[in-house]
Amino acid sequence: MTQIEKKYGEGAELIWRDRKRYFGIPLSFTTYSLVKKPGAWVKVFLSVGLLSSNIDEINAYRICDIQMKQSLLGKIFNYGDVTLLSSDETKPTLLLKNIKNPYQVRDMFSNIAEEQRKLNNIRVAEFHNHD
Repeated sequence: MTQIEKKYGEGAELIWRDRKRYFGIPLSFTTYSLVKKPGAWVKVFLSVGLLSSNIDEINAYRICDIQMKQSLLGKIFNYGDVTLLSSDETKPTLLLKNIKNPYQVRDMFSNIAEEQRKLNNIRVAEFHNHD
């Protein structure tokens, strides 16, 4: 049994993992994971802490929109922020701060969210406020 299976259950697979970075170096106890349990779910996990941890999670199909921000230093060292906006009631906004390859990560989350919505027959309704 792998570490991922011990943590998330039998058959769980790690799709992506990164840490919050400082100047491109992963010197943090904040980790981000995308985990898949085939036939069950795909979830995003945010874990903060060393001796004790706070863990937040969002089902991938609940991701409605994705934003990305990159500073000048981020462009130089290839890191940035990806914000996942979701329909999750307890964690509607999940900030993946200072992660490596933010463009690729943004695309990966976008593709997985779309795929999971199709698999679960969920449609995201968009509302526009016209003043």
